[in-house]
Amino acid sequence: MEPPENYVLEGSFESAEKIILRWDSTASEEAREKMIFEGDRCEVDRYLQAVDEIQRSISSTSISGDGQSKVNFAIQIAMARLEDEFRNILLAHIHAFDVDSLATDPSSSSCSRTESGGDHFDDDDEDRQQLGQEQEKDHLDSTTSSTTYDVLKHSESNTSVSSSYRSTSCIREIELIPEETIEDLKNIAERMIAAGYLRECTQVYGSVRKSAIDSSFKRLGVEKLSIGDIQRLEWDALETKIRRWIRAAKVCVRILFASEKRLCEQIFDGVGTAIDDACFMETVKGPAIQLFNFAEAISISRRSPEKLFKILDLHDALVELMPDIEIVFDSKSSDLIRVQAAEILSRLAEAARGILSEFENAVLKEPSKVPVPGGTIHPLTRYVMNYISLISDYKQTLIELIMSKPSTGSRYSGDPSTPDMDFAELEGKTPLALHLIWVIVILQFNLDGKSKHYKDASLVHLFMMNNVHYIVQKVKSSPELREMIGDDYLRKMTGKFRQAATNYQRATWVKVLYCLRDEGLHVSGGFSSGVSKSALRERFKSFNAMFEEVHRTQATWLIPDSQLREELRISISEKLIPAYRSFLGRFRSHIESSKHPENYIKYSVEDLETSVLDFFEGYPVSQHLRRRSQ
Repeated sequence: MEPPENYVLEGSFESAEKIILRWDSTASEEAREKMIFEGDRCEVDRYLQAVDEIQRSISSTSISGDGQSKVNFAIQIAMARLEDEFRNILLAHIHAFDVDSLATDPSSSSCSRTESGGDHFDDDDEDRQQLGQEQEKDHLDSTTSSTTYDVLKHSESNTSVSSSYRSTSCIREIELIPEETIEDLKNIAERMIAAGYLRECTQVYGSVRKSAIDSSFKRLGVEKLSIGDIQRLEWDALETKIRRWIRAAKVCVRILFASEKRLCEQIFDGVGTAIDDACFMETVKGPAIQLFNFAEAISISRRSPEKLFKILDLHDALVELMPDIEIVFDSKSSDLIRVQAAEILSRLAEAARGILSEFENAVLKEPSKVPVPGGTIHPLTRYVMNYISLISDYKQTLIELIMSKPSTGSRYSGDPSTPDMDFAELEGKTPLALHLIWVIVILQFNLDGKSKHYKDASLVHLFMMNNVHYIVQKVKSSPELREMIGDDYLRKMTGKFRQAATNYQRATWVKVLYCLRDEGLHVSGGFSSGVSKSALRERFKSFNAMFEEVHRTQATWLIPDSQLREELRISISEKLIPAYRSFLGRFRSHIESSKHPENYIKYSVEDLETSVLDFFEGYPVSQHLRRRSQ
């Protein structure tokens, strides 16, 4: 087949020069308006061969003087043109792919590295939402005097949250540019680099592909914020950004950066030593630093208890991504990205350890002194137990991060304002378990101090019963927490709230039941005729007054747990009702034979049984008990 007219023949510098100059955009309007690689493929081949001929002419010993100048001029024109063509091809394929579909691929169940593109991206269930928790706005702080809390609300669902990520590579390389177009880019890059235009080539490539990454970043919600900007944000806003960052980081590392690396390899591999890696870093270095700066800012921000779970989410996400980071940034020139990620991971781990320690101190020193009405569960108790329940959901991560037991021996030993803890009886437990038990110990210690602000001794015991019972129930309701705390310590706490219930009954009902004793009612003589009616009337009056006062007061007290409330009412009835029935049976006739017996025998056994049901409901009752039926 005869070559087309004007086809470049090997060794024909003049023909090559003509083709080069015909596409000189500085000298021809037509050349400015058209792109070679958008037209006829034969023209593309002619131009590339013309460039090859010019480059061969550079090293030709037969060209000198004016000829060499012409060659140099032609190569400059050719390189400028190829640079424009290179940029134009890259820009034509800068459109962002649908990052949302990649980030939420519903078919993702497992992931492994593959070149075929048949793997799936794992988004880990909406970035591990925090079990319906609402973090308190005014977090525990040893310097605050606030007595109110926005209590954590812990979901009652059975959602299982993985506490630590340990994945294989989940890289998914996608086609950013079609194969035939890659071949054109490769042809241009080879000639630019051969002519000594490596810098120009990589700069064009890096700037265009960087803009493609920027476009994807915007769609993923990755903002251009400095570390200072991030640290100045309110925590509520940061929580949302952390969830978004975790999702975005997975897409960026496993898809965006991995695909950019593959594209660099496709275009630049084989055209020079490590040029593909240089182009890759030219493209992703800035975006990668921007991405990881966010996690770095969180890792070095001020520590406070409400930040722990999001810091652990970040830590776990980064642990999961580290194998992929190692693969994508595996060259010497990308050391700084790997090092930055590893340092952030280390700082997040240190932040988690520090926050746990500060949380313990904040629980110990929480200063509120105003008693909660009715002896109900203190907001501190709810907050702390919901908090450590969430901690248990991150058990695997924290077991690896928390390697030392609480320093109670050196910090608190001998200090009467702090509790003691016998670690000997807890031998064999993990350091994390010891920390959680220590939190419960100091919570109870703090609650014990708060109980002293009640003036009624019975309410002191009821308050402790309510709060320790709540602690026990929260431990029982969390399998992970129960396993770490252990049944031995759980039994110890159960004994404590039962003892508080017993102490409450003693403080309240011993005095009431004392009115129903026989002693002091008899005078010398026969039993039936030897009862002092005046003493008996006083006994009934004392009982009536005491029970009515207890009823009026303790109906406003509150036991939130319905089962505990019912158990205590039954226990009260088992002591009160038989004693009253017996007393009434023995002495009713002595009162009824006197004047105005209704002033003394005011209540039937049934009245008392009904009245006990009013106890611990948390609201006032009628001033007078219901009278017995006449």
